[in-house]
Amino acid sequence: TCQGGKMVKVDKGKWDQSQSFENDHEFNMTWIRECQRVLKPNGTIFISGTMHNIYSVGFALQSLGFKIINDIAWFKVNPPPNLACRYFTHSTETILWAKKGEKAKHVFNYDVMKAMPDPAPNKQMLSLWRITPPGTNEKRYGKHPTQKPEALMDRIVQAATNVGDLVLDPFCGSGTTGVAAVRHGRRFIGFDLDQKYLDVAKKRILDEKNLLTSGVTKKAA
Repeated sequence: TCQGGKMVKVDKGKWDQSQSFENDHEFNMTWIRECQRVLKPNGTIFISGTMHNIYSVGFALQSLGFKIINDIAWFKVNPPPNLACRYFTHSTETILWAKKGEKAKHVFNYDVMKAMPDPAPNKQMLSLWRITPPGTNEKRYGKHPTQKPEALMDRIVQAATNVGDLVLDPFCGSGTTGVAAVRHGRRFIGFDLDQKYLDVAKKRILDEKNLLTSGVTKKAA
């Protein structure tokens, strides 16, 4: 990636290193199958990824009988520059939204999405989302190499769940999904292999809960 105009290497950890196409795809099949096992009949799943993995994910979803509802392009406003100048600057990430099967009656809060200012209030929301990557404030608890912006997870949680629903993130990292879930009155379960990031996630989610409690207390007073 690029930092301060210079190319630097980012070591995200072993979890981000390919173990061969076949092994990577088998891993995707395994964890998506487990999500399918615990997903409610009318529940849905969102999976984000780049060109390195998203096509395997899409094939795995279809192989397991999921129905893909949308492929969403998250446009990362103001991405890092392309120093090699040998290809287009990477500025998007694909998010696949899928339900358990063709007949599943999934939740889609259309009016909530239409009210958001993307592309404009009272316009149908497109599958192209312009959302800036997380800034310094969202990383004040600690940095995760693939941290998602709160605005992105806020939108997903509000779009496809209702108040009181349970949200699961099997790769929760620094807990952005949990923050969004708590913020909008959903329950949350998340897990990750790295204790360091679990500690960050726990603090972020607890602080969000405390912030909400403080707000309710002030209103009551």
